[in-house]
Amino acid sequence: MTPSAPPRLAGRPATLVIDGQVDAGRALLVPRGELVHGCADILAEALAALPADIDRVDLDMGDVVFMDTAGLRFLDLLGGYSHRQAVPATATNWHGQPLRILELTGLDTTDPLRDTAHRPEPEARPATAAAPSSVAAERSERLHVLQEEVEQLRHAIASRPVIDQARGVLMALHACTSEEAWHILREASQLSNTKLRTVAAAVTASAESDGPPPPAEVRTALRTALGRLGS
Repeated sequence: MTPSAPPRLAGRPATLVIDGQVDAGRALLVPRGELVHGCADILAEALAALPADIDRVDLDMGDVVFMDTAGLRFLDLLGGYSHRQAVPATATNWHGQPLRILELTGLDTTDPLRDTAHRPEPEARPATAAAPSSVAAERSERLHVLQEEVEQLRHAIASRPVIDQARGVLMALHACTSEEAWHILREASQLSNTKLRTVAAAVTASAESDGPPPPAEVRTALRTALGRLGS
């Protein structure tokens, strides 16, 4: 095999890198990282770097660890390239959160490009096919659910460091395990009707020198949770 797409495209964010090789007319592209804003541009550069006489393009998505709605534009770009160049293209080996995104949007989780590979022209649609407006509405609803789930995941990722710090504080102060510290934080969050990240931030801040104590409702909830731990 000979290299095709560069291992890192200059001037682009390091959230996505596309490695590529060409062998006997087949291009194998391996994206690594996240399908987020800018990923379609990175794919466009990788495709532009392929030889003109390429027979097919296969993407191995096994090293893609995160995907938001920009990933759908990534797939649209690949599908458009396939149609324009009359070259078969696949995107397979999906795992984890990106696989869940494909499920939410109703795409084929084995190879989402199959959904557009043989799409009939509008005049060729059978009479029983769903009206374009209803299809668009369903697609819009799926994208809304997708966007909500992505935002929840982003929030969870952003919150994790402070939650881990709070667990460490509780483990040091109360000689509990990591799992017990997690249950204390979660129960305190529920009892005080306070977001888990807010509880964790209050616990972490209170452990610092001259740090403020947690709010009264959080302190009460923490005492209750700690009391149940010892019972």
